[in-house]
Amino acid sequence: MPQAYGTWPSPIGAALAAAHDGRPEYAGFLGDEAWWTAPRPTEGGRRALVRRRPDGTEESVLPPPWNVRSRVIEYGGRPWAGAARADGPLLVFVHFTDQRLYAYEPDTPGAEPYPLTPLSAVGGGLRWVDPVVHLDRGEVWCVLEEFTGEGPTDVRRVLAAVPLDGSAADERKAVRELTPERHRFVTGPRLSPDGTRAAWLAWDHPRMPWDGTEVLCADVTADGTFAEPVTVAGGPAESVAQADWTPDGRLLFASDRTGWWNLYRADPDGGATALCPREEEFGGALWKVGQNWFAPLDNGTVAVLHGRGAAVLGILDPATGDIVDAPGPWTEWSSSVAAHGSRVLGIAAGPHSGAEVVELDTRTGRARVIGAAHHDPVDPAHYPRPEIRTFTGPGDREIHAHIHPPHHPGETAPDDTPPPYVVWVHGGPTSRAPLVLDLEIAYFTSRGIGIAEVNYGGSTGHGRAYRDRLKEQWGVVDVEDCAAVALALAAEGTADRNRLAIRGGSAGGWTSAAAITSTDVFACAAISYPILDLSGWGSGETHDFESQYLESLVGPLAEVPQRYADRSPAAHADRVTVPFLLLQGLDDVICPPAQCERFLTRIAGRGIPHAYLTFEGEGHGFRRADTMIRALEAELSLYAQVFGFDRPDVPTLELEQ
Repeated sequence: MPQAYGTWPSPIGAALAAAHDGRPEYAGFLGDEAWWTAPRPTEGGRRALVRRRPDGTEESVLPPPWNVRSRVIEYGGRPWAGAARADGPLLVFVHFTDQRLYAYEPDTPGAEPYPLTPLSAVGGGLRWVDPVVHLDRGEVWCVLEEFTGEGPTDVRRVLAAVPLDGSAADERKAVRELTPERHRFVTGPRLSPDGTRAAWLAWDHPRMPWDGTEVLCADVTADGTFAEPVTVAGGPAESVAQADWTPDGRLLFASDRTGWWNLYRADPDGGATALCPREEEFGGALWKVGQNWFAPLDNGTVAVLHGRGAAVLGILDPATGDIVDAPGPWTEWSSSVAAHGSRVLGIAAGPHSGAEVVELDTRTGRARVIGAAHHDPVDPAHYPRPEIRTFTGPGDREIHAHIHPPHHPGETAPDDTPPPYVVWVHGGPTSRAPLVLDLEIAYFTSRGIGIAEVNYGGSTGHGRAYRDRLKEQWGVVDVEDCAAVALALAAEGTADRNRLAIRGGSAGGWTSAAAITSTDVFACAAISYPILDLSGWGSGETHDFESQYLESLVGPLAEVPQRYADRSPAAHADRVTVPFLLLQGLDDVICPPAQCERFLTRIAGRGIPHAYLTFEGEGHGFRRADTMIRALEAELSLYAQVFGFDRPDVPTLELEQ
């Protein structure tokens, strides 16, 4: 018997989706062992550090409340490193709560983590990221982010060397700075195999790292000090996403100088040789310090992530430019590639599997899951069946999207009623929605609600020209592209024109809010930790990393101040005519609650049904299981009320007016 879309029963509940939220990150080798960080939604949202022993057993190295996560540039980055020793591994990691760098010897009986760095009472304190352990020097080399005042932009970043003996645990002066405060942002230094040179990336406001970065290289003296650095690649209009050394001492870097992030080898004369010139991406947006898209191997080949849209793992032969892709079902590899001997480690997923830790043996060509193995928590017949689509937007521009139609193995809907659809808007906005199994998507599609993930103009994976569509057009191109996909689905009969919704978080929350204040396409919106007021966000209300992001996304504030007001949803709250849900973490320093509160003040008294849910202890992006459950069920209740179907299995969201 057909049942209306939206009313289908489903075994995929909010608790199940929350339990499988998140993915492994920062995979790497410690000696012959594979290690990585893993989400723990049911443990307060902490990040655990996981170790795979040689016998194949997988274990969490540190118990709660240890939380291996950095807050440098607020989005963080690689939070751990280690070194193999005869008496067991030495681990160095950042603990989220106090942001101190700790050392730990996990194989020493009775050992406990001990701090390597001091606390600071100034502003956001001292923070560390992208560490590398140098046992021969008795130091950890990393990035130091040091607050100099109480404001979010009162901060400096330098390369630093932290002694492994713990002498800096209570003494800031014992931390050796490797570079002066020359650039606003830096990545961790990579030391050449012979120990004579170091390379790192740097950039300055108002650039973001996908706009323009520089590869700096400095000679390293016998006493470990750096000589004057020189720029070997990059610039204001050239983005280099990563730089690293080959085992024979050649410098590789991923640059978008041709409009695509391709891999290059620096030449002695100051030039560079493209190793595999293609209209594909071999890099990505550097949102977190320490992301890796390539890893050189001992035999001279290079493990690379490459592709258009999705990135897959391949082994590049620099001598020929040929790439042999890793076998297996994985279609999306995240920017966490490591190499050890002939082994390559990465994190991969696909449309029907979550993110897994995968090892490729380059000698045999065999790829296998070695950690975080995907297990279907329900019959996979309930998973969505996504489609990769390209739509046409204003000006005949291409818009890339993933369409997830409603799907249930035992349910159908009446033939004469198209389903409701929700446009999902990814954050960033310089980012993309990967095509991977997401139980949050399945939560809706298995109930009869379609999802359209739109990689609007400005998204990564399709070259610099596609990214640059959003230059000074944020709030225009992204909104137009999302609306165009929704209307195209309605026009072809895939979606119900009267039951279209939009949802997103962070920059996706901005687009969602902008869509309901500037178009009549959507019947409601679910908006999470959003940017709503450009003037406030661009003048000291957010963190340092993105404090001048709007200079490129919207335009120079000093030159076009009115544009900031014209595009801000908060300035046009009077145009909202549809119900909406706002979800906000109270500890969010990137998109603070003040943004939501101003928007709600301007909505008050207008009779617009809405709800505002806040969550203590949550920052930018929800990590706790109870938060995610409440948010998902509230969103479903919103759609049920607006689209006119009954969902007695979730609490009714109380909508104020």
